[in-house]
Amino acid sequence: MANLSLKKNEMPSQKPEERSKNFKEVALGYTAEQAVDEAQRCLSCKNKPCVSGCPVNIHIPAFIEKMAGGDFEGAYQVIAQTSALPAVCGRVCPQESQCEKYCVRGKKGEPVAIGRLERFAADWHNEHSAGAPEKPAPNGHKVAVIGSGPSGLTCAGDLARLGYEVTVFEALHMAGGVLVYGIPEFRLPKAIVQKEIDGLKAMGVRIETNMVIGRALSIDELLEQGFEAVFIGSGAGLPRFMNIPGENLKGVYSANEFLTRVNLMKAYLPGSDTPVQQARRVAVVGGGNVAMDAARCAKRLGAEEVYIVYRRSEKELPARAEEVEHAKEEGIVFKLLNNPTRILGDENGGVRGMECLEMELGEPDASGRRRPVEKPGSEFVLDVDCVIMAIGTSPNPLIKSTTQGLDTHRWGGVIVNEETGLTSRPNVYAGGDAVTGAATVILAMGAGKTAARAIHEQLRGR
Repeated sequence: MANLSLKKNEMPSQKPEERSKNFKEVALGYTAEQAVDEAQRCLSCKNKPCVSGCPVNIHIPAFIEKMAGGDFEGAYQVIAQTSALPAVCGRVCPQESQCEKYCVRGKKGEPVAIGRLERFAADWHNEHSAGAPEKPAPNGHKVAVIGSGPSGLTCAGDLARLGYEVTVFEALHMAGGVLVYGIPEFRLPKAIVQKEIDGLKAMGVRIETNMVIGRALSIDELLEQGFEAVFIGSGAGLPRFMNIPGENLKGVYSANEFLTRVNLMKAYLPGSDTPVQQARRVAVVGGGNVAMDAARCAKRLGAEEVYIVYRRSEKELPARAEEVEHAKEEGIVFKLLNNPTRILGDENGGVRGMECLEMELGEPDASGRRRPVEKPGSEFVLDVDCVIMAIGTSPNPLIKSTTQGLDTHRWGGVIVNEETGLTSRPNVYAGGDAVTGAATVILAMGAGKTAARAIHEQLRGR
């Protein structure tokens, strides 16, 4: 029976006053009854506009139809045809600007909660399925994948299903890339990421950790060792700073370092080997999802006050609306239309405050957002003892500097053929944040799929 409600089923979640003190997952997931009820809101449109909005082209109406009938495993199998990380995507993808943006139900109400349904199907499968994926018959070809983030894992998974012998080289001691070091436990439990990785291993994907390509091995050496193609999915892990006075003080972190310590190294646990400063008042500079993650982690680590300092207004915040809402519910204070100019130090080399200027919005810039303009004489000091810079990242230049003939943009991204992911080097492909700079998990996955398809076509032809 069709559900004609104009509103989505609400997502059950921890109460703000409870979750702001722990790292358990905030969103608790739909019940089976809620999932079926939400799925019955789908109109099964003939033109399927939601599919075109998905970077990996999940067969959305088909999996939702299965869910509406209570066939949760069938729904998962539909998703798994095109997505290697459904439990991840259901949690962290910006569906509101992709598949749900094009949902017909959104024209007169709220769109179908596609992401929440994807999460439910994946979680149901992980809870009820005991069997591991079958290992495909080998086809005799070897491919190397650099980086075990979303683009690398997707490329590896798609190639493994086709019988390729795939080895993933990961620089850190744990596989998962940004999924484990960047996204907090309360948004994406690491056990879920590990479950997805274990599925790839069951299909024959080999993962070598503590392997920094460009130091331990070069791309040329990988090709000399018999790998017929290489995919660069090394992400964008080089943090950016504002280059203002005081950024070298103790208590100033890049968001990358802060989140890696918290998420990967579990700095919130007693006796952690890589603790972070127990700050009283924290300023997070930036307005994206990474800034929200850092601010919410700081709150959970015991900070009394946490500020988001952003030079534009709330309308221009690049973070997902859901993340902004959750941050506000947890007590994060938004200092909008403010821009830092200097970080002030104390007698011990630590932070004693951050000097800011008030801003106002002028004409739109190249991005289409109104350019922030300083208000003369509006300086003030924000009383903080810790500052986290979350103003973006760029690709690490290590691979470029150790690979002859690999063309990159001036800002560091690898230049590729958009239709294939092929770089200026024969048999070397790239995708994800290593190409685009910091972007979304699902866009990185789409790039991994594109490259896997191109590698298969090339090696099959050979």
